[in-house]
Amino acid sequence: MSAPPGETDKQRRLRARLGELISAMAPGEPLPAERDLARDLGVARMTLRRAVDGMVADSLLVRRQGAGTFVAPAKVAHRLSANSFSADMRARGLRPGSRTLSSSRAPAGVMLAALLEVPPSTPVLHVRRLRLADGEPMAVEDLHVPGDLVPGLTGAELENRSYYELLAERYGHRIASGTQTAEAALAGAEDADALGVPPGSPAFCFERTCRVDGGRVAEFVRSIYRGDRYRIMVDIFPS
Repeated sequence: MSAPPGETDKQRRLRARLGELISAMAPGEPLPAERDLARDLGVARMTLRRAVDGMVADSLLVRRQGAGTFVAPAKVAHRLSANSFSADMRARGLRPGSRTLSSSRAPAGVMLAALLEVPPSTPVLHVRRLRLADGEPMAVEDLHVPGDLVPGLTGAELENRSYYELLAERYGHRIASGTQTAEAALAGAEDADALGVPPGSPAFCFERTCRVDGGRVAEFVRSIYRGDRYRIMVDIFPS
């Protein structure tokens, strides 16, 4: 938690006391009413509000319009791998879920054809999903799959299902390798609305292509993850 420039000793002590209070609370637990909390801490409500604003900016607290201020959910650490979102969340003790926002089939076109290594006229299934962890929005995902690799697959079938699991169980294809990039981003208006964060909020943008046994590209995925709920872990070794 960074101290704002020019912070007074009184403000610093208040932030420290708020930090102690938050550390003893569970993620998602609401803060006491502002009037009661200011009284208990012996500060003016405006002083308390400024301190809370700072903790919201540091992603330690979250405000929900009309509901109050809550302890922020713990960030999920993500180790870069070829695991599915569902397997990744389960490994972290979280309940994965997804909601299909839209689904369509159309010819690949030049850009997707290059990424999926198919002719431009190849039908591609595009499914846009909201990925959830313990029921809370974590990411917005745009999944692109060559239609002939998964005949009959629909966006509705990917509601609360792992694409990788369906790929293996129904079509007999298992993910063998993948390439993924990650970069800092700002959530655009549409993604921010789906994720329940203000437009322009910090985010991670992941782009990934994965291949199945035999070498064929099985997907191109672009995902926008909430920056306030996610962090990246990378294993490193001496060269």
